Amino acid sequence: MAYAAFRTTTSNLICEPSMSSTSARRDAEDEGIVVGDSDAMRYVMSRIDQVAPTDATVLLHGETGTGKELLARAVHRRSPRRDRPFVVVNCAAMPAALIESELFGRERGAFTGAHATQIGRFELANRGTIFLDEIGELPLEVQPKLLRVLQEGQVERLGNPRTVDVDVRVVAATNRDLTDEVRESRFRADLYYRLNVFPITIPSLRQRREDIPALVHHLVDRLGRELRRRIETIPEDVIAALQRYEWLGNVRELENILQRAIIVSRNGVLTIGDAWVPPLERPATSENVTMIEVERRHIARILGDVRWRIEGSGGAAQMLGMKPSTLRSRMLKLGIARPRQN
Repeated sequence: MAYAAFRTTTSNLICEPSMSSTSARRDAEDEGIVVGDSDAMRYVMSRIDQVAPTDATVLLHGETGTGKELLARAVHRRSPRRDRPFVVVNCAAMPAALIESELFGRERGAFTGAHATQIGRFELANRGTIFLDEIGELPLEVQPKLLRVLQEGQVERLGNPRTVDVDVRVVAATNRDLTDEVRESRFRADLYYRLNVFPITIPSLRQRREDIPALVHHLVDRLGRELRRRIETIPEDVIAALQRYEWLGNVRELENILQRAIIVSRNGVLTIGDAWVPPLERPATSENVTMIEVERRHIARILGDVRWRIEGSGGAAQMLGMKPSTLRSRMLKLGIARPRQN
């Protein structure tokens, strides 16, 4: 089994909204490790090695759960700014009314409830790197200020007309097609071109199935330590079943499934029931089943497993590695509805 593990240790600042602090802690524990030896991941890492030594803005594009933050950290660790702050901002996690002050800072009295001066995330990241996750969710009214930072290296705190110079390397990420967002006037074209200096597309787990054995061993080792459950054996039929699965939630979904599997496994042998993967004798797809139908069946099965609970811990959205609003949108589009009870 071949896989590449790229490891470094840093003492970088991790500054995230409180909504995503759990994710920040989990990623920090595994910081510095990128697992995968497939051609697709080798290409991604070669692109990162090309751009990391520069100050160029990087735009990461990939499905939910593909590891965009981990790769943003890889860019930072390979850059001359590696010993400076790495500040994470989840644009989708912060309320629209607060995102401007969080990014650019505020003066005391700038608005009701602003009882003290607060520097923004860009000032915190000065001379380091800022990672803007879910950049497609950034409100239109905030986008001109971000454009100014990218163009001029200056921020303006709310309530203060004076500008503050900042030296920040920007890495942004999205699971949306920003060209579509521009056409629909939901994203500024000039900001898109400023962000899209060096785009990197991250492959889905379905596109790099050969990396699944290495990922499973790596995640089982880490999760086993976290859960205080030792797994000594991972049967080949379990690996084969996991490689056939469609992984609409990508690595995040794989992690969720392995976590549950570790909890229920006994005698140090990893076991995964039919509730989590297709039966071993049936592949996840066939030539006669469209990808849309596969997705519909997969989402419906996960919903059934959690008794149609969408939100919260252990809900379908968490298991699928997507936002509840995204899941509801997919359910509507795919015609998935909760069966009526007799």
